[in-house]
Amino acid sequence: MKLKKGDNVIVVTGKDKGKKGKITRVLVTKNRVVVEGLNMMKKHQRPRKSGEKGQMLDIPMPIHASNVMIADPKTGKASRIGKKEVGGKMVRIARKSNQEI
Repeated sequence: MKLKKGDNVIVVTGKDKGKKGKITRVLVTKNRVVVEGLNMMKKHQRPRKSGEKGQMLDIPMPIHASNVMIADPKTGKASRIGKKEVGGKMVRIARKSNQEI
């Protein structure tokens, strides 16, 4: 998978289309990513102690990696990811602007 934790991405399809966010978690085996603040679902949490109230939490759910694209560091638009050798090391680049990610 070419996406990594901490990458800024743009959602290409789905209910959050066009929104931007940062990847907080990558699920490699399922080919999914969790983007902070996107694809939110409600989770009902019961009270832990007596006298305490239960609550509803908003938690971000994973979305498929094919539904997000990396945000180009130069323009901020969606871009594909490529690789280039710089100083004997392979680095990821944004295909649109050829900038290092």
